Amino acid sequence: MREKIEKLREQIHNHNYRYYVLNDPLISDYQFDQLLHELQALEEAHPEWDDPNSPTHRVGSDVTREFRTVAHRFPMRSLGNTYSMDELREFDERVRKEVENPEYVCELKFDGTAISLTYEWGRLLRAVTRGDGVRGDDVTDNVRTIRSVPLQLQGADYPDFFEIRGEILMPYASFERLNREREEIGEAPFANPRNAAAGSLKQQSSAETARRELDCTLYALVGESLPFETHYESLEAARRWGFKVSDQVRLCRTMTQIEAFIAHWDHARYDLPFATDGVVVKVNRFGDQQQLGFTAKAPRWAVAYKFKAEEAETELLSVDFQVGRTGAITPVANLEPVSLAGTTVKRASLHNADQIALLDLHLHDRVYVEKGGEIIPKITGVDLAARPAESLPLQFITRCPECDTPLVRDEGEARHFCPNQNACPPQIVGRMVHFISRKAMNIEGLGEETVQLIYDAGLARDVADLYTLQREALLALPRLGEKSADNILESIARSLTVPFPRVLYALGIRFVGETTAKTLAEHFGSLDALRSASRETLLEATDVGVRIAESIQAFFADPLNRFRLDRLQQSGLQFETVAPAQLSAQLQGLRIVISGTFERHSRDQLKGLIEAHGGINQSAVASNTDFLLAGSGVGPSKLAKAEKLGIRRWTESDLEAAIAASPEMPNAATQAQSHGAESAQKEKSDQNNLTQGVLFE
Repeated sequence: MREKIEKLREQIHNHNYRYYVLNDPLISDYQFDQLLHELQALEEAHPEWDDPNSPTHRVGSDVTREFRTVAHRFPMRSLGNTYSMDELREFDERVRKEVENPEYVCELKFDGTAISLTYEWGRLLRAVTRGDGVRGDDVTDNVRTIRSVPLQLQGADYPDFFEIRGEILMPYASFERLNREREEIGEAPFANPRNAAAGSLKQQSSAETARRELDCTLYALVGESLPFETHYESLEAARRWGFKVSDQVRLCRTMTQIEAFIAHWDHARYDLPFATDGVVVKVNRFGDQQQLGFTAKAPRWAVAYKFKAEEAETELLSVDFQVGRTGAITPVANLEPVSLAGTTVKRASLHNADQIALLDLHLHDRVYVEKGGEIIPKITGVDLAARPAESLPLQFITRCPECDTPLVRDEGEARHFCPNQNACPPQIVGRMVHFISRKAMNIEGLGEETVQLIYDAGLARDVADLYTLQREALLALPRLGEKSADNILESIARSLTVPFPRVLYALGIRFVGETTAKTLAEHFGSLDALRSASRETLLEATDVGVRIAESIQAFFADPLNRFRLDRLQQSGLQFETVAPAQLSAQLQGLRIVISGTFERHSRDQLKGLIEAHGGINQSAVASNTDFLLAGSGVGPSKLAKAEKLGIRRWTESDLEAAIAASPEMPNAATQAQSHGAESAQKEKSDQNNLTQGVLFE
């Protein structure tokens, strides 16, 4: 069986390489998923053969952990920057004074976050951020989720131990999707893909990092006695071993060739699926690099030529203030159309009142526009010399442009909000559009335009009204035929089978995105349990902080929200998580309380294991509790109460051992039978004198 597991791992590693590095898949996504599911099943059946570099670890874990600081074996120095061809020619002249007939390697300068990967015997050992260049953060678990990073190298001619350095990138498609999701839940969007990549790499939950769909391109081998004479040769070898090495690399021997490479990519970079901000020029031969050496901060054998951000000047015509489904107000500048980075720019986001004040914008200013991260147009400055003397500063609005409600700005928030969530039209329509979206209730046929028609016609004024729509009323809408109306009603009926995590996400609770909704659904199991949860109980759920907990409580405190939820429940929506099939009776009848954080499982995963093996999860220690499953940072009040009641404490390993016990052995429930009986007797007599068992440390 172990041989089969290893064979599957090898197959999946190879298919990952072909798909994410070579862009040349051999099998369909469905076939790949089947292989992965087969491996997952075998690994779950044989946990003794777990491997941190198994492809099943690509999905990450929602176990949260702090990042430890690691010293780099070789410092990660930064490069010197140059912004003109004259400075680049001076670099070449300095090199030629010390090196005869130098060769250069020209590479694109990726706009991401630097990473150092260490491999031992062809397996990923460690991944460390640049940090201060001397020490960085160990982010190995998160980097393992990036599918273009090989966990096991190809071939056999790689060194036994070496480092390879590169850049963690967020492709434009992932960046745009992430920002849309952040705006949907009322969070500020990332300014550019570089910031988004850095933030994603430092997520405490590697499952969240996996969801961010990062990429990784490698560009430098580091180590002692590398078996190469040139940098270019080392890149070709790295590509052979399975690393994703950029195809945009050129070996140059003259400044003319270097200048041609830069001129080409200064324009062609806009066609790439990721952000670049320049070209790196490196001396090719390692012997020449050693001769040239380093300054205190940077190598003397390499330099980064930075592209000038393309900028255009145009007129600020007006500013619209848009209202999102969470009530967030976003100012959007309307510009005289101008060509920029290959596109015509007519609008630019101003984000919030602070940015407007910082720029000191006046209507009809001549403004400078750039594409931030080569994606989002932004205003970077004003031509003050062209400003009319009588012009007045642009004022941020104080009332909602849609419902005239006074705006609010909470302490610590960058954005203004309209608090009139139950009567502000764009908020209502926005929540309905979110509710029907593919990742939520997936109600087909109801696009944004149709939702607006339904709202304007008075057929639906909140999401609960969708489940009372009548065919005749839909047919009365313009441009909506019988087939479209029937499709809408059939899709609404099908949505009653959508599972609870997606229903919870569809409700549009502020700060509760797709991942958090899934976590909450797994943790609480039902909407009623979530609805009645205290602030302290909410904070026990993975990745739920104070802001999310307060938002959830505020949502359920609103009488109109409660009324809407009651109507949705009466319509038949899934407000409970379907219990998984029971795998064994090893924990049958045991009442277990979980507290703290754990090495191998999240609390939600542990709850699932307990239920799958017949156990009962309790939220608080009581006289009938059988075990306190305690991790690091166990709640002191729960621990004190367990000790007072004489309730036994289990570690994560104790639980795993109880589940793995062979059928011939007494199961955990049998072992605790007398304890359970005494607990019942004690509860009956109201005596807290249970003494059976010991506390496991």
